[in-house]
Amino acid sequence: MSNQIRRCVVSIPSNIAEGCGRNQSKDSIQFFYISRGSLFELETQLYLAFDQNYIDEPTLKLSIENTTTCKKLLNGFINYYQTLN
Repeated sequence: MSNQIRRCVVSIPSNIAEGCGRNQSKDSIQFFYISRGSLFELETQLYLAFDQNYIDEPTLKLSIENTTTCKKLLNGFINYYQTLN
């Protein structure tokens, strides 16, 4: 489970960076969607880790708050790039 969480965490900024490096906003948006999918995957992994007693409730709450903040920021990126079309 920790490996899966690490892969999600690495995938999120990596796809954002790749999206920002694309020449067309349509391509950028696609990578932002992939990154957002990884955020949802991470959120699921966190709930599973909590259910399996790998993390405590305060850690879960803080982590979910952080993923929610990241989702909002990423949605802002997506909305901005959609206006460029």
